[in-house]
Amino acid sequence: MKFFIDTADLKEIEKAASWGCLSGVTTNPSLYAKTGGKLADFEGHMVKICKICEGLPVSAEATAETTEGMIEEGERLASLAPNVVVKLPVTEQSLPAIHHLAQEGVRVNMTLVFSAPQALLGARAGARYISPFVGRFDDIGDEGLDHLREMVDAIHNYRYGYWDEEGGPEIITASVRTPHHVTQAALMGADIATVPFGALQKCVRHPLTDRGLELFAADWAKVTSQA
Repeated sequence: MKFFIDTADLKEIEKAASWGCLSGVTTNPSLYAKTGGKLADFEGHMVKICKICEGLPVSAEATAETTEGMIEEGERLASLAPNVVVKLPVTEQSLPAIHHLAQEGVRVNMTLVFSAPQALLGARAGARYISPFVGRFDDIGDEGLDHLREMVDAIHNYRYGYWDEEGGPEIITASVRTPHHVTQAALMGADIATVPFGALQKCVRHPLTDRGLELFAADWAKVTSQA
């Protein structure tokens, strides 16, 4: 399974990229707002992320609400860098935009996906990536991983005529909160997990690892004290 980082923070992206495990970046308007960024600087900020992650997919979300606006904004975002992926929500307005952009060779990440029918419609329209949200189901007392499993099984049943040569469409497990989400997504065959930096750090750590390091350090201190 590939790891994407779900952030617009340049320092977090640089740190995650330095680990050698990063396969892409996803952003959205809320994540960009958290950086304190201004509207006038948005596209430049996306270009900076694309340079940090050269050759890796970087999702930049369009905010237009009409099909025509999504196409126009999507084409503009795609022109910023060759590794930009246009992010669009699943709506009646976005499906024709996804189809149009796919026919132009523009990769689309369809986001805010909460059901298998939504995922299947997006894949058929030509989305390169499908992003089911796990944690938001958990927020309302539902089991997000059960819904993710349905979408993984459904999408992987078929071929869609778009992005076959790239292994697409790929499923991005989104709204990831915990290492457990990552583990279960991997076990059920999700292609990608996009993880906030804090949750990514939790994936690296384990209390038994910390305890083992403490024991090794203490034992080595005994050895060096006898030198």
